[in-house]
Amino acid sequence: MSDVSRRKFVQTAAVTGAALTIVPRHVLGRGMQAPSDTVNIATVGINGMGASNTQQVMSQNIVAICDCDFGLLERKLDDWKSTVAKPQDTGAAGRQGGGRQGGGGRQGGQGRQGGAGAPPQPTWQNFGPSANQRSANEKWARPNSADTLGRFVNDQLPRLKTYRDYREMLEKQKDIDAVIVATPDHMHAVIASAAMELGKHVYVQKPMCWSVHEARHLARKAVEKKVVTQMGNQGHSQDEARRGQEYIMAGAIGEVREVHVWTNRPLAFWPQGIPRPAQPAADAPPPRWNNSGVVTRLAAAMGSYPVPDKLSWNLFLGVAPDVEYHPIYHPFNWRGWVDWGQGALGDMGAHLIDHPVWALRLGLPTMIETVSTPFNNVSYPNATMTHYEFAARGNMPPVKLTWYDGGLLPSKPEELGDERLSGEGGILYIGSKGKMLQNTYGARPRLLPAEKHNQYGAPKETMARVPHEGHEMNWVNAIRSRDQISCPFNYAAHLTEIMLLGVASLRANNAKLYYDSAKMEFTNNAGANEFLSRVYRDGYSL
Repeated sequence: MSDVSRRKFVQTAAVTGAALTIVPRHVLGRGMQAPSDTVNIATVGINGMGASNTQQVMSQNIVAICDCDFGLLERKLDDWKSTVAKPQDTGAAGRQGGGRQGGGGRQGGQGRQGGAGAPPQPTWQNFGPSANQRSANEKWARPNSADTLGRFVNDQLPRLKTYRDYREMLEKQKDIDAVIVATPDHMHAVIASAAMELGKHVYVQKPMCWSVHEARHLARKAVEKKVVTQMGNQGHSQDEARRGQEYIMAGAIGEVREVHVWTNRPLAFWPQGIPRPAQPAADAPPPRWNNSGVVTRLAAAMGSYPVPDKLSWNLFLGVAPDVEYHPIYHPFNWRGWVDWGQGALGDMGAHLIDHPVWALRLGLPTMIETVSTPFNNVSYPNATMTHYEFAARGNMPPVKLTWYDGGLLPSKPEELGDERLSGEGGILYIGSKGKMLQNTYGARPRLLPAEKHNQYGAPKETMARVPHEGHEMNWVNAIRSRDQISCPFNYAAHLTEIMLLGVASLRANNAKLYYDSAKMEFTNNAGANEFLSRVYRDGYSL
């Protein structure tokens, strides 16, 4: 995203935030907080990241929570209540406000240590938090997480409204200023669009949406409605990620023409490459023990289950096709199924591909090709590798970017010596004057080899930092015109489109696709264009 478009968005956000009438505290008297000085927030999807996002903004007013599974919703509320009822830790951990901490020394540090007798590993100098981060942290005090949770449980929870259907919530509850969307991927777009249509500010978990068409729609809607939007890729707000940007922008490794990005997902996190649960017909002959027969046996072995009493399966399906309920899908494994999730690329691309797209100002790719382990078209494969080609931008050269998941890795750069690439995930930039590594979320940027990193030192600080690296509170403070938004929809939609184009190539039978971004179509494979959008079930639309 260009600096011009970012400034334009921030100006729009500032105008939007001004619409909230902020009554200065001094008007009410010392120690008093004006009701309009906080934002009324509703959350849709409270399991997992929805709960985490909500806790990060509990200094505000949480006025509604919506989840199609009241069993999950009630358990989360009970968990918060029991946490408040327990004696609180008064040590350093208890005084922290929660949220991912960066800039606290993870930037450098030592490389992987070997066992006894192993050769010494390289050591990257630790430059500590940036001056810009320390300055940003002075803008406001980090709320005490125990205090805000206690305030929520004791003061807000008795008044909290709960809903199963987001449409009912948006229709009935008029006091909502902003909405957090943390449902499965397939429902992000329709919920966010409905909220923005009513003038609500929106925070949406990554990936921003399920299809390319939805990404473009949400970006347009945000501009049209002049609302403040954020995608939930928290690394975008971290000090270390921005230091990585500064290395690239300073030319520390020269021109970058090649980038490798990898994650270990879905390994050990959720199943992929599995058949859809299905019972064979009563009169079907026993399956053979060949490959298809084993798949049939696996599908049957998963059995069938009734829908839990407190789950509205129809609301879970939402825009997606009718599929019979099974616990292999909900409440978490939906990510590995095509109907609802976007697999490892959709899950972690927003945390990893984000950084080269940001640093290198990558446009949309001109070519995309995904190769994978066997894919049954319903559950994402165990591992994929996606190749992207990006055109030159101004005086910046074209770039080839390769994505790896499921345990696949790029070749290890020789500058690492005996150290291994991180098995969890990372980013490797290859420039004309050197190489740079970052971990997942853009953490721990370091030049290769360690000697070059240590000699170069920390790059010149040119980027603003987010106070306390608080991604969710950055959204709240942008609504209140107190901060610049970190990852708004006009950037997030661009990043998400790149990720989802890789999924489209996979679904088009691992096709090599040439993309005309202006027309939003593949030029060499008309059939693949169906994977850029979807048909919604009755009752749902953008």
